[in-house]
Amino acid sequence: MGTDSSAPATVWRNPDFVRVWGGETVSLMGSQITDLALPLVAILTLHAGAFEVGLLNVARYAPYVLLTLFAGVWFDRRRRRPTLIAANLGRAVLIGLVPVASLLHVLSMPWLYAVAFGAGLLTVLFDVGILSYVPGLVERRHLGDANSKIAASYSVAGIGGPGLAGFLVGVLTAPIALAVDAVSYLVSALALSRIKTRETAPAESGERTAMRAQIAEGLRAVFGNPVLRHLATQSATFNLFQNVVLTVLLVYLVRVLGIGATPLGLVVSAGSVGALAGALAANRLRAKLGIGGALRWSTVLACVAPLFLLVPRDSGTVSLVVLGAALAVLGANLAVFNVNALTLRQSVTADRLLGRMNASYRLLLFGTVPLGAFTGGSLAGLFGARTALVVGVLGVATPLAWLLFSPVFRLTEIPDRPADPQAPALAGSAVND
Repeated sequence: MGTDSSAPATVWRNPDFVRVWGGETVSLMGSQITDLALPLVAILTLHAGAFEVGLLNVARYAPYVLLTLFAGVWFDRRRRRPTLIAANLGRAVLIGLVPVASLLHVLSMPWLYAVAFGAGLLTVLFDVGILSYVPGLVERRHLGDANSKIAASYSVAGIGGPGLAGFLVGVLTAPIALAVDAVSYLVSALALSRIKTRETAPAESGERTAMRAQIAEGLRAVFGNPVLRHLATQSATFNLFQNVVLTVLLVYLVRVLGIGATPLGLVVSAGSVGALAGALAANRLRAKLGIGGALRWSTVLACVAPLFLLVPRDSGTVSLVVLGAALAVLGANLAVFNVNALTLRQSVTADRLLGRMNASYRLLLFGTVPLGAFTGGSLAGLFGARTALVVGVLGVATPLAWLLFSPVFRLTEIPDRPADPQAPALAGSAVND
């Protein structure tokens, strides 16, 4: 990091972080457009069926399983910013190919599968890299604040993005709306290119360790550290059952409870509003309750809130309020947990292992997405949407068991980053030009 005398008083006074945060905020808003517009291109423009749309989602998320661990090694071997810029430029080109293909009348489902898969690969690179880059860009005392602001950007994008996406699809058509997301990636790449802080190259060892050995070292960094191991297994369990819930929830709300499109949008957006509030409050709660207390209470509330999704039995006002409140409480506490868990993960991991730690951790989390979705869909098909929802919300409560034995919840403050004899200088430390 820079010297104490030159350290900014707040993260907002760190111009390089502001550039990263601003570019990422624009990019996240653009990504919300793609989340809605890409499947709508398949459905409305190419008249794809449910199976084809499912394959499109597989193409988008398969790279998390295939590439994540290799991405971690990649970012621990070299400077991170050049790859982040390249990933954004690549995503701009790939997403931009969809409206071009549409205008040329050559768009097809194989074209969409290829774009989705390629953009997914680059998204894996960017997501792993940005988590490893930010700790070297801000002072350690500002790390929680920086993570909170990035989480708030996710929440703001979740609130405003779907509405903007719907408007653009209605006005421009789904393929042309994707051009907005392509531009958003260019904005993020430009913001990263304007960063003034020089990133120190990782220290070169005598000989380059084999890829397999480096991946294994990253996995040991997670599973060999009791704090990271318990965080990862608890979060993976929650994600598994949360994706059971997410897979069947919209079907349940529309087909079983009979909720219309407009009230449904308001109910779903309540989760993003709650997430924004939680992201903004995360650091204050950690200061008041301690890191263990903040994680403990956010775990309890996030695990219990989904149970209230089972209470409504119709589409009346009371049911809508209960559903919205449940999703708002869930979103708020997930944000509190995620901001503080991310700060804790970054703080207890040696800098040279940040890329591989984040990659191993994200592999566990995203690896549960297709499993949870398949489980939810299968249960709903066999036993009905409500039964599947019951299984999901009961499963979401199982991470409460970690409260009984995990050392995470006994922490009063964030530990110092461990000394790493193999890395005499922090690989991602920032030195002012």
